[in-house]
Amino acid sequence: MPRLPLGIFGLTELFLSSTVHLLFGFYIFSAAVAWDLSQALTAFFRPSKADAAVIPVDESEENQSARAALDGSIPPIVLVHGIFGFGKGKLGGLSYFAGAEKKDDHVLVPDLGSLTSIHDRARELFYYLKGGQVDYGEEHSKVYGHSQYGRIYEQGHYPFWDEHHPLHFVGHSAGAQVIRVLQQMLADKAFKGYEDTSEEWILSVTSLSGALNGTTRTNLDGMQPEHWMLMKPISLLQICRVGVIIYDWMNISWLKNYYNFGFDHFEMEWRKTGISGLIDLVLGNIGPFATGDWILPDLTIQGSAKLNCNLRTFPNTYYFSYATKMTKKFMGVTIPSSIFGIHPMLLIRVLQMSQWKHPADVPLPYKGYRDEDWEDNDGALNTISMTHPRVPLEHPSHLVLDDSECRPMRPGIWYYKIIEADHIFFIINRERGGVKFDLLYDDIFQRCRKHAFRITSPPLFPDHISS
Repeated sequence: MPRLPLGIFGLTELFLSSTVHLLFGFYIFSAAVAWDLSQALTAFFRPSKADAAVIPVDESEENQSARAALDGSIPPIVLVHGIFGFGKGKLGGLSYFAGAEKKDDHVLVPDLGSLTSIHDRARELFYYLKGGQVDYGEEHSKVYGHSQYGRIYEQGHYPFWDEHHPLHFVGHSAGAQVIRVLQQMLADKAFKGYEDTSEEWILSVTSLSGALNGTTRTNLDGMQPEHWMLMKPISLLQICRVGVIIYDWMNISWLKNYYNFGFDHFEMEWRKTGISGLIDLVLGNIGPFATGDWILPDLTIQGSAKLNCNLRTFPNTYYFSYATKMTKKFMGVTIPSSIFGIHPMLLIRVLQMSQWKHPADVPLPYKGYRDEDWEDNDGALNTISMTHPRVPLEHPSHLVLDDSECRPMRPGIWYYKIIEADHIFFIINRERGGVKFDLLYDDIFQRCRKHAFRITSPPLFPDHISS
């Protein structure tokens, strides 16, 4: 009987969380459809003369922008979305980065798998830029049971990309870790047919609410603390898992043109698996959720620590991180810093994450872990995770209180700011971000253009700087 109230509370919280997430997803999807319909109706009823006057101007601007981004004269800035995100061309006319890409004429916004693993997304990002067919790697594909090859890019979005034409990368949430894995793959020459890759292909990395060290939210959503690659039987992630499987199995083309979770290389559609395949997928016998080759295991603290063991901070690359936080101390207790300033989808999680306690009977996720260090959060990630890579080993870092502290910037150091905002404050909804939105992205783009540039030889500095 003592377990009954806890069970009822847990189920009630699960129902509320599922409902809020479902409504938010429906809102985003319906907004995209409504935008597309309005554009179609406008085009249909627009007088033919107006069409003739307007269309050439739009095409001219698009072509000029495309040529500018591909001519190799100015390093493009690549915006990499996070979990459940999308790139240019998906969800109608919506922008994951809320239109921030319009602040510069040389910006690329790739569409990567929204729930695929960090490894798979890094591979997709490489071929999006260079062109060709995505190669997930022979060994990796065999281990995780999916096709070695994926989408074909007839034309790379930046085929000039090499050591002499490096790129700036900005990653939100899990997108930041995707960039780091990509840079390590470049350093390791991990792309077949490209023996000349190196870490020098990346000029700067900007992490915006980046998942650099994992998050305790994965445990609240359903990942098991004791078995970080497995889910609890009843959880928000289980509901998500079943929904994604059905969505991919049905394989409705117009829906997937709007939004794709990115699991096409697992070949889960009904034509290839049939009813028996759907049953196996739902039961967890096959597919990405059975093998662990999807994003959530990578976002656990343990999964991030495993990734970070092989990821370096390179001495000739510039790094900057914005860590977000929506908590404060009140009488020694960490609580949400605002009720109305936090998105409804994140409010409950801000409170839960601030009170999270690692189970006493489960080994700690890393040596030196303390619950109190992970209390501050933005509703999706813990603030400690977003500052710089620190699990299992601390990387060179410097807390920025005033911009003059990083003028000039030195490569090989993670400069970071802590700002008051929730996890989605700077994406999706431009109006919600307000003036802070413009200030942040202006800061990011100006740094890429004026303060992060390649030097012939990296300056000498201590191997370890931390503050």
